[in-house]
Amino acid sequence: MKTVKTSALVLAMAGVFATSANAQSAKANPWEGFYAEAAVGWGQFNPTISSASIQTARGTLPVTTQQDNLSSGKNKIGLGYTFGIDDKYTLGIAASYSLGASSAANGSFWVTGSPSTAKWFKYQIKDVWSVTLNPGYAIDKDKLAYAKVGMTGNTMGINGQTANYQTVNFTGYVLGLGYKQLVTKSIYVLGEVNYAGISSKTATIQTSSGPLTGNVGGSGVDVMVGLGYKF
Repeated sequence: MKTVKTSALVLAMAGVFATSANAQSAKANPWEGFYAEAAVGWGQFNPTISSASIQTARGTLPVTTQQDNLSSGKNKIGLGYTFGIDDKYTLGIAASYSLGASSAANGSFWVTGSPSTAKWFKYQIKDVWSVTLNPGYAIDKDKLAYAKVGMTGNTMGINGQTANYQTVNFTGYVLGLGYKQLVTKSIYVLGEVNYAGISSKTATIQTSSGPLTGNVGGSGVDVMVGLGYKF
């Protein structure tokens, strides 16, 4: 009888320890951990060009520019890690990159006061990247709402009537709102809206008439939907 009681006590203690170990190892928040995702969508970039001038044989001449906003399909691939602060709140760190280049938008420039001398150019956006912090709120075990704040950058490619293809790199900030919904234990769908502000910088493009210089910047917005996998 003593042996039976001892065995029962050992089994009970083992059960307690196992339950305790499982409780400690269980994630405080179901969204905690590494993830990978891919998304597609639509975006618009609104460029700004100011204080433009061109260096010619006659000297430095002021230039007027006109450029269309760029609307194009978008994509991104991303990796990240989500920390579970508690069972409701999360904090993620994420990085993303867009493959390929956008479609092209049109523009033109001319020496101020001489619109009849206008020359056309085209520009596109590629190599868009971002690194963000993503605070989130788990609505329940299957739903996560989150915000995004961080840095972004892109490369603008330009060519035109008097200029061969050239590129200029830009950086700025990005803000966003998103939502994720688990459809299996690991696979989720997502939706995001993002806004980016690109810092103005002095950029120079070589043309057949001479170097064209201006302060270039802009802003953009995109709407994305996609799939992700939570490890």
